[in-house]
Amino acid sequence: MSPTERADIEKAGSSIASTAALYAICAGVLLTVLDTTIVTVALPSIAEDLRLAGAALTWIVNAYTLAFGGTLLLAGTAADLFGARTAFLVGVVGFTGASVACGVAQSEGVLIAARACQGLAGAAVNAASLALITELFTIPAQRARAMGVYGFVCAVGGCLGQLCGGVLVDLLSWHWIFLVNVPIGIGVYALALLWVPGRSRATPSRGVDVLGTLTSMLAITLTVYAVVNGTSSGSTHFGTLTLLAAVVVLLISFGFIERRAQHPIIPFGLFRAWSFTSANVVGVVWTAGSFAWFVMYALYLRAVLGYGVMAVALTYLPVTAVTAVVSLLISPKASNHFGPRTVLCLGLLFGAAGMALSTHGGAEAQFATDLLPELLLLGLGEGLVCTPLLILATQDVRSAQSGIASGIVNTCLFVGGAIGLAGMAGLAEARARSLTITGTEQAAALLGGYQFAFVCCAFLALAAALVVMLAGRPSKATSEVVRL
Repeated sequence: MSPTERADIEKAGSSIASTAALYAICAGVLLTVLDTTIVTVALPSIAEDLRLAGAALTWIVNAYTLAFGGTLLLAGTAADLFGARTAFLVGVVGFTGASVACGVAQSEGVLIAARACQGLAGAAVNAASLALITELFTIPAQRARAMGVYGFVCAVGGCLGQLCGGVLVDLLSWHWIFLVNVPIGIGVYALALLWVPGRSRATPSRGVDVLGTLTSMLAITLTVYAVVNGTSSGSTHFGTLTLLAAVVVLLISFGFIERRAQHPIIPFGLFRAWSFTSANVVGVVWTAGSFAWFVMYALYLRAVLGYGVMAVALTYLPVTAVTAVVSLLISPKASNHFGPRTVLCLGLLFGAAGMALSTHGGAEAQFATDLLPELLLLGLGEGLVCTPLLILATQDVRSAQSGIASGIVNTCLFVGGAIGLAGMAGLAEARARSLTITGTEQAAALLGGYQFAFVCCAFLALAAALVVMLAGRPSKATSEVVRL
């Protein structure tokens, strides 16, 4: 066998191994993404079975949200210190074990505590996954393809969660929305142990910024809690404003701490890379609009059009299908050929168009003529946004900082979505209230509130596109996509 033939075989084997590792990583991510929405469908059944009041029921969701969002930066730091592979495997084991505890829980205290543990483990999986992909795929064309798969999982996981949750609750019971994670988690762990290489760069000798870590965790947790609390009590509620003031103080303190820390949890040098900084800004603004739109649109379908839970989930299938095709087949190639900034800007504009179009649907909207066009535009926009956004966020990051960079990216996306949802919910409620005061019927006022929120979401998408346009010229075309 000639050296050339041997090299070709080794290259092919490496490509197959990398592809298997990618799918194992993305399966772990899908496990955590599904759990952000799958539980919402089962809340009525959980409340009836465990006899829970409204506040306790809310904490089944909030415990996961707070733990997940509050520890993403810590999880990213752990991935850099101990290796992204180790952090990923520990996260998968923790998430699977917490899912067992959720599935067998017979009291609200156990269920809420287990949900918090799920959030902690989910943060480790998500922070380590993007770091692993960044390290595994260094060639731009291959990384674009990998980011397309990762973006697809993140984009459609929420929609699949609603659908799977409805099926499991209808056919079995609410316990199975958690127990179904167990065989999947075991499979993901086995595949990751077999295929994900242990070459992730680990620096355990590096010191840990304990004070900075605690300050950042507290600031992010209070931010998310203030947002969640503000959704129900009103954005001008005294308690919410007090929490936000505390967040500002913590962030200022965090800045002083990091400037003096020997090993800061956030290396501010990362933000000298304009692609990293602009991608995070765009991520916050885009997810603030897109996540809020998806949730508010579901409320519109149920409250105005009278759709049931399964009907809402099925309505989102066109978005899921288009996002899958675009993010897997079109977006990676387009990002390599035209540059990620061009594709990202185009996706944001398509997303804004879909959100704006959704304002024309009234109480008599028909699926084929009124809903389908805007859903297809949103799917196209979502599919075009995810891959180039992740490429820009990771292309200038050094391997030793890939974990914390991943934590920052995921934190920005998460916090952006939470703030956007709370803000849009408040705006929709305020608009509906003002219409009611002027004599508009309650049903029409409710519709007007949702339509106003959709317009605001569209403006956020346009603002994100403007940031991309001002951030710099589109990157030059790169080589043709290498098929994994």
